[in-house]
Amino acid sequence: MTALRDTAKAKLNLTLEVLGRRADGYHEVRSLVGFAALGDSVELKPGEDLVLDIDGPFAGALQGENLIIAAAEAAKVKAPGIALGRFRLIKTLPVAAGVGGGSADAAAALRLLAKANRGALSSPALAEIAASLGSDVTACLDSRPALLTGRGEQVAEIRGMPACGVVLVNPGLPLATASVYGALNAAPLSARTSEEAVPDFGRSFEKLIDYAAPRGNDLGAAALRLAPAIGEVLTALRRLPGARLVQLAGSGPTCFALFATEDEAKAAAASLAAARPSWWVAATTLGGS
Repeated sequence: MTALRDTAKAKLNLTLEVLGRRADGYHEVRSLVGFAALGDSVELKPGEDLVLDIDGPFAGALQGENLIIAAAEAAKVKAPGIALGRFRLIKTLPVAAGVGGGSADAAAALRLLAKANRGALSSPALAEIAASLGSDVTACLDSRPALLTGRGEQVAEIRGMPACGVVLVNPGLPLATASVYGALNAAPLSARTSEEAVPDFGRSFEKLIDYAAPRGNDLGAAALRLAPAIGEVLTALRRLPGARLVQLAGSGPTCFALFATEDEAKAAAASLAAARPSWWVAATTLGGS
């Protein structure tokens, strides 16, 4: 049978506000997220046995259990009659990079299983499975611009998100999300947290920048203490002509810069890659809505 294919798009936290540490150990957040056109590739050849093959430039960095297997096993519990099969993950995104790679891979696997088993996995069933796998998997399931609240599992879709160019840079080191949140040492969550309306940017790039720039990423300082190389990356991105919003992506160490157009992003990425050949540098687009 011909393999089914999907792209596990990189998730970028364009803003990340940590509102406090909850009693259950998680952190209450408010985050505007977008999804890049760039991502890992996930393939599925439907069959009886569950198998995962991993290829790609960052395949060797993956260790331990993989969320694709966890997603498939959870789907089988939810719908025992479905076919699973042989998955192939082409790992093109850096590992432990703060761009939701593992969660996006799991979400892509769920989409492929739904396609291979038409009608057996409803949208509510997929959403339930995604929530059980981790906070980010819920947002990655649709891979659309959204405002995330709660611990990241509450997803409100954004309307009017403009398409734009983006440059992603990773200095070549992993950084675990749990370590960054631990270093943040956030205060306990207040009984009252302010609610915020879901923004509508009217497809205006300037409105997006005006919204995101003052909110920033509250994990930035903690990540920088754990990985000082992040400071070099941010400085280099801020120097690129046309860079409008520069900050940490998620918990890092990947950083990003937004540009008004894809052409600007490609030109900036080419110059940066030539100057810093040891860094992972990629230019792509951030999808609108």
